[in-house]
Amino acid sequence: MRRVANDLTSVRLALYEATSRLSTIEEDRLARIEAEVLLCHQMQITRAQLYTRLDDIISDDQADGYAALIERRLRHEPLAYITHNKEFYGLNFYVDPRVLIPRPETEHLVEKALEWLRQQKEPEQGWLIVDVGTGSAAIAATLAVHLPRATVVGIDASSEALEVARINCIRHGVARRVTLRQGDLLDTAAERFDVIVANLPYVTEDDMIALSPDIRGYEPLEALDGGKDGLDLYRRLLHEAPRHLRENGSLLAEIGLGQGEAMLELARKSFPDAAIGLIEDYNGIDRIVTIENRPLIAPHECR
Repeated sequence: MRRVANDLTSVRLALYEATSRLSTIEEDRLARIEAEVLLCHQMQITRAQLYTRLDDIISDDQADGYAALIERRLRHEPLAYITHNKEFYGLNFYVDPRVLIPRPETEHLVEKALEWLRQQKEPEQGWLIVDVGTGSAAIAATLAVHLPRATVVGIDASSEALEVARINCIRHGVARRVTLRQGDLLDTAAERFDVIVANLPYVTEDDMIALSPDIRGYEPLEALDGGKDGLDLYRRLLHEAPRHLRENGSLLAEIGLGQGEAMLELARKSFPDAAIGLIEDYNGIDRIVTIENRPLIAPHECR
């Protein structure tokens, strides 16, 4: 970090210079936000506190540490990995390169799962939910926080991802109600669940090649790669799911752009008598496939 004439750097000047540098990889508004987030992380203060200290002088150690953080971001290391923090559905989650960074679109999956559950009569023993491909446990822990009587099973093939998931379940006080298992989809599950939620790898073979440097260089690619059409793991999940979804239960799965019709067809094959539909995200993109495991009285499909 460059010093001012008297070899001292103020918070204001540090932010200005960092924003200027970060604007080479981000638009100006986002560059400023990232500069603020990284300086708050370095100084261990909130953004509100930052704005009361714009004229404070940063110590040499803080300036050097901040400069190192900016260099990491300029190499396209994701902000969430640098700060080890990502907000998801109003909660803060620990993340590192062992897990994908939770995406805003996945909040829509949680929202719809909660919405569906709150429309149903809760069993005396509470809901039994499984999060397939739990990763950081953002979905599993969030559901457990918002459903205080629910039991959630989080399954992931990666033992390293489950280490991160465990940190987050402890952080949010739900470790006793979230059981973490290493497994391949539902192969470790003997239960039948009220709800199956899944955010499995769904990036297509072509799109994997075009991933941004922030993603391709740092995030676990095996947690993104869904095969040629992005649906390899979903084919397997939907083959297994009928044995694990209770009558009147629901399966909700996040999908990618242009995958809606193909997922509907897969869902119909596995659940021919269920109510099946698609839910768009806030950008009008088909984002969630829903399966309600109950006999159809009248057509209930969205498509």
